[in-house]
Amino acid sequence: MTPARLQTFLAIHECGSARAAAQRLSVTESAVSASLAALHAEVGVTLFERSGRGLRLTEAGAVFAGYARRILGLLDESVAAARRGADAERGRLRIGAVTTAGEALIPGLLASFRQRYPQVEVTLDIDVRDRVSALLADHRLDVVIGGRPGAGQVTRATRANSMVLVAAPDPGAGPTLDLGAVTWLLREAGSGTRDATLALLRRIGIDPPLLTLGSVGAVVSSAALGLGVTLVSTDAVEHHLRAGTLRRVPAPGTPLSRPWHAVTTAAPTATTALFLKHLTDPERAGELVFRVARSHPSTRPRG
Repeated sequence: MTPARLQTFLAIHECGSARAAAQRLSVTESAVSASLAALHAEVGVTLFERSGRGLRLTEAGAVFAGYARRILGLLDESVAAARRGADAERGRLRIGAVTTAGEALIPGLLASFRQRYPQVEVTLDIDVRDRVSALLADHRLDVVIGGRPGAGQVTRATRANSMVLVAAPDPGAGPTLDLGAVTWLLREAGSGTRDATLALLRRIGIDPPLLTLGSVGAVVSSAALGLGVTLVSTDAVEHHLRAGTLRRVPAPGTPLSRPWHAVTTAAPTATTALFLKHLTDPERAGELVFRVARSHPSTRPRG
């Protein structure tokens, strides 16, 4: 079983057909079909079944896909580690962040980290919680800044974060709003903020109008323009609150405590450990500093 066969298998899954996978991989369709046939023979079960003009995973194929992604992620990780040796300051760091953290925290942390370690190769992937967590599980990211860790993942450091309900200022309105009548602005599916908002509505016991706008920037800007209220991290709206373009709205159960977590797999790389040390050092990270997680007083890089 070769990496090329696993890559072909995942390309078929992601593209939906052998022809589309061949185009992505810049090979012939017959080469893709031959690779899949060889993989079927090795595994001993059928991984795909016909679906219209394309292919879809069987139940066995869906299980195999998870392992294939992790295997390729580990292989890429091992090659990168071997090429860079033990010098953490010349290594690779693949950061993932949920949208709010990616916009409010990561730029400042990266600026100070890059100033101190300019030879580290850094990439940043900003997306919803579900996707960055999946990429970390597949070893395609080294560290994620977001919510609580998924299965097999470890919180290395935390930072206080609270979520508040905000709306545009209205001089003619009182301090409270009819939370069951006003429109609530939501993030996209897969967002932890969206899930927290829907859970809050269930606890309060109201069924207000909902409007999904996607990114945190769109939601915050729409709230400031008076389109409705939204539950959001204080890190994302701190400047709006200071400038008076948004105001806090009292609501039962708020503010919500939703600490940021710096999450890794069980065995972080040496360069990842260097980044974790940086973001937990007040002198280096400044006001963006995280605290070392109590259950992990030290981070041991993979040897």
